[in-house]
Amino acid sequence: MFVRSAIQCWKRKRLYEQQIERLGNFQLQMHEQEHKDRKNPSVHLPSLFQCLLKLILIKIYYNFDAGAQSVGVCYGRNGNNLPSDGEVVDLYKSNGIGRMRIYEPYQTTLDALRGSNIELIIGILNSNLQALTDATAATNWVQNNITIYWPDVKFKYIAIGNEVHHDKAEAQFVLPAMQNIHKAIVAANLQDQIKVSTAIDTTLLGNNYPPSAGSFSDSASSYIIPIINFLVSNGAPLLANVYPYFAYTYKPQGISLPYALFTSPGVVVTDGCLQYQNLFDALLDALYSALEKVGAPNLQIVVSESGWPSEGGTAATIDNAGTYYKNLINHVKGGTPKKSGQAIETYLFAMFDENLKTGSEIEKHFGVFSPNKQPKYQISFG
Repeated sequence: MFVRSAIQCWKRKRLYEQQIERLGNFQLQMHEQEHKDRKNPSVHLPSLFQCLLKLILIKIYYNFDAGAQSVGVCYGRNGNNLPSDGEVVDLYKSNGIGRMRIYEPYQTTLDALRGSNIELIIGILNSNLQALTDATAATNWVQNNITIYWPDVKFKYIAIGNEVHHDKAEAQFVLPAMQNIHKAIVAANLQDQIKVSTAIDTTLLGNNYPPSAGSFSDSASSYIIPIINFLVSNGAPLLANVYPYFAYTYKPQGISLPYALFTSPGVVVTDGCLQYQNLFDALLDALYSALEKVGAPNLQIVVSESGWPSEGGTAATIDNAGTYYKNLINHVKGGTPKKSGQAIETYLFAMFDENLKTGSEIEKHFGVFSPNKQPKYQISFG
């Protein structure tokens, strides 16, 4: 273990050295070009334009805009006071929200999304998974909910089930449904545009601390490993719902609130070469470590839900929720310690407070907007 950590530290150190060397070479090239321009005034650009050009080139060279795409927001409909689908799509567009997740294929939502250019995760309810183990039913589902809307609706992922646990009856249907939906997508020649996945939560991990020790539980492994192999073979990401809120409220005596809200003033967890200042990164990197241990080190994770409630439970306040959403949006542009510099495709949960949600009271208060379309927080989604 010590040898492996030392090798990882050396590799990371070398990566930093290479990045510094690239920066030096690029600066030298710019300096040499300046010198040539001074010798040849006929091609000399106006100084202001030249400075702007340099800034643009540097931005492109280092791909600083990797996280520039807006975060997505999950659109749940468990409320009796929500705006119409057309109003919802307009609200996404007016706020620069370029990605949406829905949990089942409502025709009114899909119709409203036509021509909007909003990228979409479309879900299949857990209760519908068994039916899709039939190949004909899966083909019909794709024809009725995907191909008739494509390309007017920009489908990106199909989420086959949401947080299906290995010990639930639906678990046996997830992979066969994924395979059948994928075959139907291939038959429609859309496999390069639309990827088939499933959304898990972090309770499938048997160990998550420290992040490098992350691993799937023995009981979950037989369920999740074949799904992971399917995703790897088809170039699809794993969708994961990541909630520091629930981790914090489950063990508040062991996790500080600032660590959960991205407001810790310093490093909280040191794990070999890697240092963690927030719980979100620690949870996500624990999941990446689990993937490494089952032979999928390069499998991308899309954070398909993350949020903080504004009332109804421990630490559920407007201030805490607003702090979490604002800091999450800014943070995911830069990646985790394990995946530094790689923007994290992330979907906030959720668009609206939903007054018909079942379960504990907090479930009704995850919205970033009130049902009257007024923002609950001063945040920018870009």
